Amino acid sequence: MASERTKHLKRLRKLHRSARGWSVRAGLLTGATAILVPYSGLGLPDAFWAAAAGGSIAITWWRWIDFRAFRALPVPPEPDPALTSAQARDKLVNLAQRLPGGRTAVAEFDRQRESFKLRGLTVAEPWRRLDRAATMLSGLIGRLGPHAESAVLDATVAERQLRDLAQRCASVERTMRLGPAGESLRPAHAILAEQLEQGVTAYEQFVTAAAGCVAEDNMAVGNLTDATAFLRGVAEGLADLRNPQAAPRPQTA
Repeated sequence: MASERTKHLKRLRKLHRSARGWSVRAGLLTGATAILVPYSGLGLPDAFWAAAAGGSIAITWWRWIDFRAFRALPVPPEPDPALTSAQARDKLVNLAQRLPGGRTAVAEFDRQRESFKLRGLTVAEPWRRLDRAATMLSGLIGRLGPHAESAVLDATVAERQLRDLAQRCASVERTMRLGPAGESLRPAHAILAEQLEQGVTAYEQFVTAAAGCVAEDNMAVGNLTDATAFLRGVAEGLADLRNPQAAPRPQTA
């Protein structure tokens, strides 16, 4: 998609070409009128020549006025390369999503890209397990029935929080690799990694219970309820970790 600067310069060139073109036409018609009228007198054909010459001069005058007025406007600045790249990517993604199976392909590409960013980190394996479980759950949602809507909603919230936790854990681990100063972050990284492992395990248990419900296993219904409660507790714990409440202030006598 052309930027505002490109559109501005393109229109400026177009106005300049138009003004120059009408200048040439006006010169030719005026010259022809100046030669033909004295040569044969002012007849009906010569009146058309004179009218065409006068009209072309007027249009030329207007075209040059438009060109100079537009040239006086400020030229838009150069677009940000990052913004241009993001807009081009969004346009390509929207085009791909309109194709049959395009939405699934784009989602899979995004998952693979995120997994590639985490390659070599300790969160790579939990992230892969979370991706696999989320993919399985997306294929089960349409078969669980309306009684599992709240459970699926809890699972969606938990997945989002687990992905956020994985990104935070990855950021801490990358910082640890900067040098000896990053060693002080090792206890915090261990806590985050343990919480991520527990959360992913709870999510996998929920997906397993959901698959049992689809298979019409009576015991799986109770397992799904238990897994939902456990997963909800994990999600609430992650939310408390992300937004800790302020400690109560002591009251003065």
